[in-house]
Amino acid sequence: MKLIAGLGNIGDKYMFTRHNAGFMLIDSIAINSNLTFRENSRLKCLITNIGEYYYIKPTTFMNLSGEAVRAVMDYYKIPIEDVLIIYDDISLELGKIRFRPNGSDGGHNGIKSVIKHLGTNEVARLKIGIGPQPNIPSEVFVLQNFSREELEILKGAISKAKDGIQCYFREGMAAAQNKFN
Repeated sequence: MKLIAGLGNIGDKYMFTRHNAGFMLIDSIAINSNLTFRENSRLKCLITNIGEYYYIKPTTFMNLSGEAVRAVMDYYKIPIEDVLIIYDDISLELGKIRFRPNGSDGGHNGIKSVIKHLGTNEVARLKIGIGPQPNIPSEVFVLQNFSREELEILKGAISKAKDGIQCYFREGMAAAQNKFN
């Protein structure tokens, strides 16, 4: 089993905000694969799968995302080496993606929650660039909607990221980094 967790905030109000780049990628995969999410309140997420791949969108809101990731891992007995967390990164230019095998939370509360609930920062991640951040507080910036022009750039990143995810699970982290970072 593999777990691909896109981080974001649940609800129409947040649908096209920068903080929902992880959800947007997961939604794009689901649409292309004709998958339907179902809510699982016990696992605190919207979940769908195709074969051995489980895709989730936590329903806990961003700052508690780790609760859902941990619950799904425990329920399906998915080891940490088969988990990929997808989230926005304000330090990356809009449209860029970056695979990382581990690391700090970098000030991102969603990944901070994941690290806390997994008890380690040794979790693979795919960051989607939403920067550069203007001279406003990050909590304001990440909750702003993308402009139409920005959404067009993001579409390219999402397409690239979908190919990158396939590469990551087929060939490993080093190959994904070499081909997509």
